[in-house]
Amino acid sequence: MKFVSTEQLKTGMRIARPIYNKKGVLLYERDSKLTDAAINSIKNFGLIGIFILEPAEPCPPMSDEDIEFERFQTVQVYAIEEELREIVNSKRTRKIDQIVAAIVKNYGHLSHKINFTQNLRSKEDFVYKHSLNVAILSTLMCHRMNVSVEDFNDCITACIVHDLGKIMIPESLLKGEDEESLERIYETSQTTGFDFIETVFSSNPNIRRICQQTQRTLQELKYGEVNDKIKLVTGARVMIVAEVYDSMTAMSAVGDPRSEVVALRHLYEHPEVFHPKAVEALVESINFLAPGTSVELTSGEKALVISVNSYDILHPMVLVFNTNEIIDLSDRNMYDDLEIADIMKTMDNRYIMDEDTLKKYGISK
Repeated sequence: MKFVSTEQLKTGMRIARPIYNKKGVLLYERDSKLTDAAINSIKNFGLIGIFILEPAEPCPPMSDEDIEFERFQTVQVYAIEEELREIVNSKRTRKIDQIVAAIVKNYGHLSHKINFTQNLRSKEDFVYKHSLNVAILSTLMCHRMNVSVEDFNDCITACIVHDLGKIMIPESLLKGEDEESLERIYETSQTTGFDFIETVFSSNPNIRRICQQTQRTLQELKYGEVNDKIKLVTGARVMIVAEVYDSMTAMSAVGDPRSEVVALRHLYEHPEVFHPKAVEALVESINFLAPGTSVELTSGEKALVISVNSYDILHPMVLVFNTNEIIDLSDRNMYDDLEIADIMKTMDNRYIMDEDTLKKYGISK
């Protein structure tokens, strides 16, 4: 599977992930081939690109729950965009209660882990996709932590509106700025957004409190000035973990995302910032290092996860490729210096040959 920008799409390419419209209607199935009409539709949707299957690659399996997760994301991203723009234009909400209710209904009562997959983000939609993902992750975590109904709803509402200030920035301020300058602009915009949040949710000051505590804590972490003596409200403790995990693992057109392993290790390494109970709730909510995941060990060897370690998620049982040896990384007496370094970016080492490659080496059909 690889990402192909809209400009590089060609007829005959096979779609790797389903494509929906904003009402959740399936437009293009997985493994279906692109046509001229489909490519034009994708351009009209404003998508910067889609995921395409390699020529010899089989369509990877997706459960009904995985497919519904993709559909739900598409529908709610559009809903969040409309709602945030409504707040900016009128300083009042219209459908935020319905959005919160839909997220909680789908992900606030699960007794099992889910596959949390990321969608590609562009500069036009990253705020809405990020806000939704932070809300979904926080919903899963609040459920595992048995958060009260009131704090639960406040947390998810805060997740949806916390980046409101970013969509209020004039486009002219963003043009031509480098990544560091953009980051400063976005940080400054948060203050304006919080003022809007205070006005819109004047009857519930906890919404702004959650947003402000989250931003302040993450800024302190960034500059190495964390004050762990400040008591954070429950919603902020949850949202801080969700915010960082999603930001680290998100896919965008610029730069590579961090793997789930790298993100989780980062959360574990800063317990003064990321509340251990919230991190544990995240681990209990989504699938990390599921059987079949290809990984790289600190020794440089490649391996395949064959059994999850529920008590120490980063030390599962693996099958080492080059020795065909099964290793239980949880046995720290035997493998104290050996652990998973990262998830492999490619699922296997197969070579994919197309007609041009065959002709290049003088091989014909």
